[in-house]
Amino acid sequence: MNNSNPEIGKSVRTGDIVTNYQDVGSGKPVLLLHGSGPGVSAWANWRGVLAGLGDEFRLLAPDLAGFGYTEVPRGIEYSRARWLAQIVDFLDALALEKVHLVGNSFGGSMALALAIRYPERVDRIVLMGSVGVPFELTAGLDAVWGYEPSFDNMQALMRDTFAYDPTLINDQLVASRHQASLRTQQAFASMFPPPRQRWVDAMAHDEQDIRGIRRPTLMVHGRDDKVIPVANSLLLHQWIDDSQLHLFGRCGHWTQIEKGAEFCRLLRDFFGR
Repeated sequence: MNNSNPEIGKSVRTGDIVTNYQDVGSGKPVLLLHGSGPGVSAWANWRGVLAGLGDEFRLLAPDLAGFGYTEVPRGIEYSRARWLAQIVDFLDALALEKVHLVGNSFGGSMALALAIRYPERVDRIVLMGSVGVPFELTAGLDAVWGYEPSFDNMQALMRDTFAYDPTLINDQLVASRHQASLRTQQAFASMFPPPRQRWVDAMAHDEQDIRGIRRPTLMVHGRDDKVIPVANSLLLHQWIDDSQLHLFGRCGHWTQIEKGAEFCRLLRDFFGR
């Protein structure tokens, strides 16, 4: 890990992409797939989980193409197929035959993609505020994907859209995330241009494919999420036979941050079975 910037971890070649990733702890491997907010990285998304579960599991959190410090070729086109190829190449490069899987929001759709296409690579699945089923674009998600860099825009997004309790968000956190968003904005702006309902649809999976998932699955959602509807997790719970659902009250889209200790306890219990 880079001591001056914790977001820079290890790197590995995954096809024509050089993937930056966090690798913390030892034990059963857990693959953590981040969301699609502006300026996001694996470390920014999962730092609390990396600290909270590294004593029991090997936690692997890659920056998906276009995010964080992963290096991509010029002219890359971002798509679910492209990100899935990167994820599989990442597992292969690290000789990981089978992993527990945690997907946050956009990362939840990618977790579903892996479980559907490569079920033999997946053990247990956690989907947190997940994309991946059909739903009507929310104002919150439209604001996230339509972000244009400024301190004020990032502050509004973090305080009014992501978090249930705005006092969790201080100016230092906003400034840090704003600076991070500047570095990847060109890639980010190319991923989800308007009209954005088409990207919700593009990240959704067929009902029968989701119903075909046979791995134990846990859905986690903040009741007060303004970005991804709670109905998504209810639908996934209906479609995945071996599944359970945990709803946190007084919690927005950042379950792993707003309910960090509780979220880690849920994962420890679910993966420990």
